[in-house]
Amino acid sequence: MQRTKPQEKDVEQNLRRIQKLQLENSGSISFTKINSNKYTMEDLANEIFYEIFEYLDLYDIYKGFYNLNIRFRNLTIHANVLTKINSSIMSNSNFKDYYQNIVKPNQQQINFLRLTNPFAINIIFSSSRTISNFYSLETLILDNLQNKKFDQFFDYFIRLPNLHSLNISLNECIKSLYILFCQIFRLPKLKYCKIEYYTENEKKPLYVDLNYNFSSTIEHLIINGPFPFNSFNNLLCCLPKLKYLSINSIVESHRIIKIKELSPIELKYFKNIFLKFDYIHFGKFEKIVKDFFHHVQILRLTIIGDERSLDAKQYQELITSYMPYLRIFDINHEYSIEKNDLTYHDIINQFNSSFWIENKWFFTHQHRRTPGSHTGIFHSTVPYRRKHYTYYLTFNNEVCSNIQENLNSVKHLHIVSQGIQNNVLNYFPNVNQLSIKDKSKNRNKPIIAILQRIVPLKQLTTLFIEYADLSVEDLIKLLYCAPNVHTLHLFALPSSFTDLELIKENEISKCVSNMNKIENLSIRTWITFYEIPFILHFLPKLKYLKTQILTHETQQIIRLLLSETHNRLRNLLYLCILRISKRSLKEIKFLIKSEKLLYNYSIICVNETLHLWW
Repeated sequence: MQRTKPQEKDVEQNLRRIQKLQLENSGSISFTKINSNKYTMEDLANEIFYEIFEYLDLYDIYKGFYNLNIRFRNLTIHANVLTKINSSIMSNSNFKDYYQNIVKPNQQQINFLRLTNPFAINIIFSSSRTISNFYSLETLILDNLQNKKFDQFFDYFIRLPNLHSLNISLNECIKSLYILFCQIFRLPKLKYCKIEYYTENEKKPLYVDLNYNFSSTIEHLIINGPFPFNSFNNLLCCLPKLKYLSINSIVESHRIIKIKELSPIELKYFKNIFLKFDYIHFGKFEKIVKDFFHHVQILRLTIIGDERSLDAKQYQELITSYMPYLRIFDINHEYSIEKNDLTYHDIINQFNSSFWIENKWFFTHQHRRTPGSHTGIFHSTVPYRRKHYTYYLTFNNEVCSNIQENLNSVKHLHIVSQGIQNNVLNYFPNVNQLSIKDKSKNRNKPIIAILQRIVPLKQLTTLFIEYADLSVEDLIKLLYCAPNVHTLHLFALPSSFTDLELIKENEISKCVSNMNKIENLSIRTWITFYEIPFILHFLPKLKYLKTQILTHETQQIIRLLLSETHNRLRNLLYLCILRISKRSLKEIKFLIKSEKLLYNYSIICVNETLHLWW
């Protein structure tokens, strides 16, 4: 069988990658070495390749092995990995090729499908009827799904006999929560559901009137989006098999329409719950606990506002009388206490009584004092740990003795400060995502040195930075100390571009430009034509860019970015432009076509957001 040199090179690269993975993970796969110069692929058993495939993304398997020869084509087709399709960021042409050769011929055996952009969804579900071809599908994950597409697809989702897990992220403002939940609750075999949406006004959620007719089989429900508290009772009544519930924003409904409350039902399997309340009166939550939480064993609460939610005696009475099986009580309260005769310490010291100690429920806090008020966070400590943690760096020299010093469970650390200080007490050894929000314009302390005392920068993979005046120097130094970051979110690109050419000659800058691994960049505010050189020079591995563009610079910026896809930005393949005008959209389409900037591409505008994929 003949192999071309590029194909041999792909295979050898994959083998070296597998060897490295096996050594790092102390695996047991061994390779038969025929001589001291190379491996002979045909002498390896099929079982070895199936084990190799377990360490690779399906597209890597397809790219490296599918076109090698007939044997390897058959191996990739018959491997169990073909039952799981997870579309990563790849070029438009590569995805279409991948769809034709891998996805389409294997529709009937695929049981896991994840699609991450609207174009991929449109390609695979080119017709709503094609959904029925995926009759083995058990888990479906759709990111950036248009509302109208969800409505079109839904009747076909119902016909999938094995669909038990659904994860949907909608990319437009939702107009009817009622319709959304009614549709989801109609799925006959659904056990796991995660739904992410947003509304036009998150503080005024939409009307949801559920009744017993919408009784669902769902056992594990995650809602990421504003949900009205006055529909919470009825939601629980529609979930008789519920085991786990997470809602990241329960808000007060300001609609005058009254919802008829259903009579509470016993939730025998309801053991685990996470809720985040935005300014909900404690008395309302208390009623829900009494009616539905009898079997709950794990209760995690995040509460914003409502000072009454810091009353230890209320919680003690509620737990003692209505939650007899509770093992874990985990609370995170973001508070602001104003003009109160009691000091903040007087209030939280109530949680140090024998009841809390005997149950091994311990708490700590961090706060700052301003004239007439206290603000900060009161929260549980280990062993009931959270993966997210907000750390308010102190604003003065006051240090509370019960501030926790180490939080090993935290994966995503949020640092909030009016100016990063030097009096840092806590260290977070396992953080891989870091968010920094610093509004100070007068930072005298060296930020890198202070951050290194808080987190191990080298293990960071995702970085969120919101600075009032982030400088090029600060960002470069941070990226130098965090070389494994692949996703970067910025409020704005760095200021002070006057010395960019000089900075580029710095040894640290050269290292960052050559070695950083950033593939995804999101910028919340507008970028200007003047700022593009920073992206060109320091982010050559960039694949995905999300930002806003000033209308009068649209053509300049798009032309420069796309022209550089053959040079410095050769890896760039996806643009997401927010708040795009209809005029700018027409200009971009005309520009690409008239100047032949791209040939094989897809373009769409959803909810004033331009998606361009090539």
